[in-house]
Amino acid sequence: QVQLVESGGGLVQAGGSLRLSCAASGNIFNINAMGWYRQAPGKQRELVATITSGGSTNYGDSVKGRFTISRDNAKNTVYLRMNSLKPEDTAVYYCNAAVLVLRRYDYWGQGTQVTVSS
Repeated sequence: QVQLVESGGGLVQAGGSLRLSCAASGNIFNINAMGWYRQAPGKQRELVATITSGGSTNYGDSVKGRFTISRDNAKNTVYLRMNSLKPEDTAVYYCNAAVLVLRRYDYWGQGTQVTVSS
């Protein structure tokens, strides 16, 4: 089992910045990748960014160039730096950990609200 605890959400004006953090604990040794997904009201959950244990990153098209994902392996923590925020970035952001042991297991955090006002 992997436990994920997120922090850093809040209310910000358009054009502002926020940093989300996600700390992993438990059976972290089999985590292949961690990342962030978001879900806005009435919409499906979508990819924001992921980072593998090797440091490779992947971003959703809508956040490329504005968001940066990084990780601190010593702290078992993943960060999402969000710049130039737009109202359409408003959503609940969920941390994800993907474990690959024979098959993929996904673990999710409780979610943190990000609200961008215009």
